[in-house]
Amino acid sequence: MKHIIKILLAILLIIMPLVIIITSIRIALTPMFVNVEYQLPGFPADDYGFTTEDRLVWSRFSINYLLGRVSHEELVNQRLPDGTPLFNARELDHMLDVQILTAMVLRFWRILLIYLLAILTLSWRSGMLNDFFIAAKRGAQITILLILGILFYLSINFNQLFNQFHQLFFEGDSWLFLLSDNLIRLFPLRFWRDLFIFIGGLSLALSVLLISIKQKNLFDKK
Repeated sequence: MKHIIKILLAILLIIMPLVIIITSIRIALTPMFVNVEYQLPGFPADDYGFTTEDRLVWSRFSINYLLGRVSHEELVNQRLPDGTPLFNARELDHMLDVQILTAMVLRFWRILLIYLLAILTLSWRSGMLNDFFIAAKRGAQITILLILGILFYLSINFNQLFNQFHQLFFEGDSWLFLLSDNLIRLFPLRFWRDLFIFIGGLSLALSVLLISIKQKNLFDKK
């Protein structure tokens, strides 16, 4: 059994960065981030008339759609106060693509959490909790190196990173929009830059927190 657990812990070492980063993404998909983001000094105003309150309302609605709390039909039928659609056909197609990707990532995240809980339970029952924490901490160390590399690349050329991300997950130019499109008005480039920084910073904080856990005083090997 211990041999099998060691193999599972080796896998944990690999998936730990995914657990930490996707956890940070899930936290970013809450009202907390947008509530702060739109009110940061220097955040660009909308040249076409959205107020901060408008952005908060429609960004929360969009996030709820990505999380499956708003149906696609509701998104299609959503109207602004002047009666115009919230999103045009091209924007709706992209929102659907993002919702599908979000659902897949969060489903994968839940599977990873189940794996994490299962290997934690097996390690505890086998007297290998210290081995579990060692593997988790090494995974956190890998996460720190990975995030620092991404943030360094982001600081050099965020636009290229942003383009490469979309080219990887979306087909063609389906993610390119006019500055007058509501998706860009709600989520300008500054929003995405700050989001990447938030996810990276939170992933670093979670990794450091995990590494700082003093498990040896709590769990002794049998």
